[in-house]
Amino acid sequence: MQRFAFQLTALALGAAGLVACSLPQGSADETPSTASIREELKASFQPKGQATLDRLDQSPLQAACSAYAMNPNDADLRKQLDALMVEQMNTVQYPADGHYLGDWKKGEKIAQTGKGKQFSDDPEKPSGGNCYACHQLSPKEIAYGNIGPSLLHYGKLRNYSPEAMKVAWAQIYNSKAFHACSTMPRFGEQGILTQAQIKDVMALLFDPKSPVNQ
Repeated sequence: MQRFAFQLTALALGAAGLVACSLPQGSADETPSTASIREELKASFQPKGQATLDRLDQSPLQAACSAYAMNPNDADLRKQLDALMVEQMNTVQYPADGHYLGDWKKGEKIAQTGKGKQFSDDPEKPSGGNCYACHQLSPKEIAYGNIGPSLLHYGKLRNYSPEAMKVAWAQIYNSKAFHACSTMPRFGEQGILTQAQIKDVMALLFDPKSPVNQ
């Protein structure tokens, strides 16, 4: 839900022919008309449960991505995004015990579940990953999205290597560490999934017995 709010902000301000969506909240460069549009947009949302209005506030990285979408040839923006991407990589927390894999059967349930972080969800209950909304995983599941690449045979194609596991963990934990303007949720950095849940999803990708690798 959070990233949809950011996208809506960018679309609304972009349609008005402004670059306001490139500016962080409260920027000194924000014009009166830009501030007015921002407030109008924010006023159209109402907080409900855990879905609070701070979801409409852009981080510096999100603001830079909004600006870059409208100015893809801007070299300075590209450098800014590269620097911000390094900051994102520094947020990645690898498992303290050094073990990356949990239970692939639990990982499959997490991949199938889209609950969590919405106003109608119980914040005390664990969130799901909703991985099938964007990726193909198990060949037995025919209902999957194609926004992201297919993950079929993910571990098998990478020879189940420790290096590939470390990269995959970082991508799940914070996708913006690899692609600054990725729309993939930052499952670990944003606290959507626990480390135990990420281990289970990792097992779905890398366990040789997982249906993903059959």
